Amino acid sequence: PPVMLVELLFQAACVSLFLPGGHGRVYPGRKKPASFAVERRRVGPHVCFSGFGSGCCPGWMLSPGSGQCTLPLCSFGCGGGLCIAPNLCSCPDGEQGITCPEPPGTCGEYGCDLSCNHGGCQEVARVCPLGFSMVETANGIRCTDIDECLSAACEGLCVNTEGGFVCECGPGMQLSADRHSCQDTDECLATPCQHRCKNSIGSYRCSCRPGYHLHGNRHSCV
Repeated sequence: PPVMLVELLFQAACVSLFLPGGHGRVYPGRKKPASFAVERRRVGPHVCFSGFGSGCCPGWMLSPGSGQCTLPLCSFGCGGGLCIAPNLCSCPDGEQGITCPEPPGTCGEYGCDLSCNHGGCQEVARVCPLGFSMVETANGIRCTDIDECLSAACEGLCVNTEGGFVCECGPGMQLSADRHSCQDTDECLATPCQHRCKNSIGSYRCSCRPGYHLHGNRHSCV
């Protein structure tokens, strides 16, 4: 009989666990997930819960209109683009990244100078004269002369000048019309010899008529 009593008590305990009104129900927290879901729907997406309550997840902020966590944050800024997710920008060129490149300004790479006249003032692109390049220094931007002789194609000697360059030719040669190549100068046109003159590349030679010989100065005839 004692064994029968133990079995009956055990069965009664098991039935009480599964009956709707049973006080032995083992799911006392069943309703908590349901209330969590309701609260999450009520406050919107991107909500994170902590021991101190709920708030927007990192990278999101409250939308002023709805009060829901729907505005993404981009730490590096998106320039002309749009922040579509935490640290994700959609850029005007269709690309996506943590930031968008700034569009080139109307003043170009080196900024603006203010140009004023009787008609008023306007911003104009800051540029250097031809033959100069713009260099950033500790004191700001300045224009420095470009040494064109590093790339100029002079047949003779290249001389760098401020804002440009010139080609020079050696003795007995002259600069051609293209200002780069050299051609022979016909020195005999200037009649340097007393009797006869024979031109050569880069030089000339004097000679005398029969009955004369060339002086030691190589020009006169004796």
